[in-house]
Amino acid sequence: MLRDFFSKKKRYASIPSQEAKQDVPEGLMQKCPSCQKIFYRKELIRNMNVCPNCDHHHKLSAFERVELLFDEQSFEEWDSQMISTNPLQFPDYEEKLEKDRLKSNLNEAVVTGKASLNGIQTAVAIMDSRFRMGSMGSVVGEKITNAIENARKQGLPFIIFTASGGARMQEGVLSLMQMGKTSVALKRLQKSGGLFISVMTNPTTGGVSASFASVGDYNFAEPGALIGFAGRRIIEQTIREKLPEDFQTAEFLLQHGQLDRVIHRHEMKETLSTVLDIHHEGGSQG
Repeated sequence: MLRDFFSKKKRYASIPSQEAKQDVPEGLMQKCPSCQKIFYRKELIRNMNVCPNCDHHHKLSAFERVELLFDEQSFEEWDSQMISTNPLQFPDYEEKLEKDRLKSNLNEAVVTGKASLNGIQTAVAIMDSRFRMGSMGSVVGEKITNAIENARKQGLPFIIFTASGGARMQEGVLSLMQMGKTSVALKRLQKSGGLFISVMTNPTTGGVSASFASVGDYNFAEPGALIGFAGRRIIEQTIREKLPEDFQTAEFLLQHGQLDRVIHRHEMKETLSTVLDIHHEGGSQG
């Protein structure tokens, strides 16, 4: 079954005329950053925020993923009121946090909780790049660690969707500490027989890619996701070589053995459900 597991584009809406565009309310249309085609926002939403023309996977908010993936009204959020402070007294940090809270309607860059997927309960963490570019500060690390610990104590599998620019510079070494803390929690989960599924979305970079994002029992990614530690320019300057055009894409990592599978968003729910079914029926949980 595992061997089998690893082994229609919709037509896009016609582009409105320039005169029609002037009468279109703001937010009704959206341009794809990949192919530059313009679509009705509702059409993109119906297609799971995947471009009907070029298949580019647009970003999703944390709660959009919850709605797309998990059984209706099954999500129970954890640690929703946990918020960051300014331990290093970094200039303007508190104002930036408040601005992101208002913009995203989130208290931090990750949403954690428990939900069921086709009837199987799982712990889940979903990062949201609208909040401080999904950067990992103390609260992000604490929420993810708590979710992992809850999964271990309750005998649940743990799924994380990563989307991050890396460690949060405004929290310095306190942010870097979260790499070790989350990784140790995952080691405890895996030693107890727990299942960890990591799904990397665009982008997954820096300290997040170098810690919990890359140590899943299954490491998956969405098509075209940027995944890596340092940026292309820094690496090229360091090794004095030109890197391939597709370097640090999900497809490049799959080709070089760093991912188990690249999964289209339309197939994500079915794939995760299959993995959970395999392990649930095998009795490896708990």
